[in-house]
Amino acid sequence: MTRTAIITGGMSGLGAASAIRLAEDGVEVIRFDLAAGADVVVDVSDAAAVDTAVARVGGADILLNCAGIVGPNMPLWEVDGAAWDRVFAVNVRGTFNLCHAVVPGMRERGWGRIVNFASIAGKEGNPNLAAYSASKGAVIAMTKSLGKELATSGVIVTAVAPAVIETPMNADNTPEVLQYMTNLIPMKRLGRAEEVAELVAWLASDRVSFSTGAIYDISGGRATY
Repeated sequence: MTRTAIITGGMSGLGAASAIRLAEDGVEVIRFDLAAGADVVVDVSDAAAVDTAVARVGGADILLNCAGIVGPNMPLWEVDGAAWDRVFAVNVRGTFNLCHAVVPGMRERGWGRIVNFASIAGKEGNPNLAAYSASKGAVIAMTKSLGKELATSGVIVTAVAPAVIETPMNADNTPEVLQYMTNLIPMKRLGRAEEVAELVAWLASDRVSFSTGAIYDISGGRATY
């Protein structure tokens, strides 16, 4: 049986790498993105648009919530409220919107895999990235709650918490921020998108059967808990 995966932010970075890796396992991939060439062009922060898009593709067996933005790179007291809200709209509300739309179908079928993309910043907090760090902390908490809610349903919910990875999103960071984050990694290098995608492929498969609500670090040794 061919399984179907919705991947938000699937046209670049970790979403694109995950799409390629899941396709290698025979998964039918549907890329949700705002970028041209996406299978479905949709703003994940728009709940009505997400509901329509998910209904149009018939739901999914696998959901990867990869869409995200970094937001303002400055001290918290200098962050504009609208910029803060936009980060939460995409990173947190977007994740909620997709989960809200796909979970009923997964529960009905008795099988599903949801992998949310958090960040080591959501555990440790990165200076000058308060909005991003706080939003990823929210994704971590949401994952833990939803995993417990669905624990006996056949639907497994996990999250990955990468350190800094070589992706277009991180290219928006200043060299100073990238160097700061790289210095925190014991392996002293950035991660690669394909390394994250390999972990995601495992979490999206039948090979995971006794783990839910868990956060999987992929940080080159940076993670401390």
